[in-house]
Amino acid sequence: MIPEEKQPALARALYTAFGVTESVEFHPLTGGLSSAFAFEMVVKGHPYLLKILRTEPINGPANEFACMQTAAVAAIDPRIWYASAADRLLITDFVEARPFPADMLPLIVPTLRTLHSLPDFQKPKMGSYLDAADGFVRRFQAAKRFPDSATEELFRRYADLVKAYPRNDADLVASHNDLKPQNLRFDGNRLWLVDWESSFLNDEYVDLSIVANFFVKDEAREESFLNAYFGQPAGEYRRARFFLMSQIVSMFYASFLLLEAARVGLTIAVRLTTPSFREYHQDLLSDKINMLSPDAKLQYGMIHLREDLRNMRTPRFEQSFTALDRP
Repeated sequence: MIPEEKQPALARALYTAFGVTESVEFHPLTGGLSSAFAFEMVVKGHPYLLKILRTEPINGPANEFACMQTAAVAAIDPRIWYASAADRLLITDFVEARPFPADMLPLIVPTLRTLHSLPDFQKPKMGSYLDAADGFVRRFQAAKRFPDSATEELFRRYADLVKAYPRNDADLVASHNDLKPQNLRFDGNRLWLVDWESSFLNDEYVDLSIVANFFVKDEAREESFLNAYFGQPAGEYRRARFFLMSQIVSMFYASFLLLEAARVGLTIAVRLTTPSFREYHQDLLSDKINMLSPDAKLQYGMIHLREDLRNMRTPRFEQSFTALDRP
């Protein structure tokens, strides 16, 4: 169950953290898109999470573990019992997930505010999030998976968007960058954030946009969400940045997922039938979809692409550009 080459490192970790080297139960955990091996590990009758990294996190394992330690001190990440960047091995408290409450915003807002105030996060090694996202979009555009007539408007409006969106290092905050439901754990009392592989300094609107995909159902709810997060009326400028970043995030997801689908040989068709944006996110929230499936990646990519084009055609899209001039 545990890779043979990792067993000596695990024995060291167990002895260092708990004074044992055996009599440990392991239960594999599945789900999500993490590339790590993950196990519920029972030591002396208590459950813990064991994570063994298989691929390099964006900023490296030392950065991931450092971000987690900072978050654990702030009580938004479970307690860390052992972390070795050299062995690529991590042990934390195990959080037994309970169903999310009907209204998640009272839990999410203070957690995000705490996250975005954390110190000592680093810039991503691959450059800015906006540049990385744009790189995937350009790769997808160059792959010409659709006729130009089907995508010309989308890519034209997207180019206007990335040109206009503000870029200021002073705006960057400690960010998780992958706040899908599988990386949120509600224990019945409080919310925990897990899987910090993508954590780095970033625009706060990235985390806000990702969370909103799942827990903000309409513009009225969006207004309440942003007002609560900022602790005051958000105003036109913040609403504009939130809306425009949501389109950038969707374009990144669409490009990444559709390139992945093409890589494994799936046919990407303009007329592919998909559920609605809200319906699909509700299914993801209910854990009804296996996002490791190539077909699920294809569907989700198409859903984001269509939602992006729909939003770019609304009056709010053009109005948001105007609002950026009035911070």
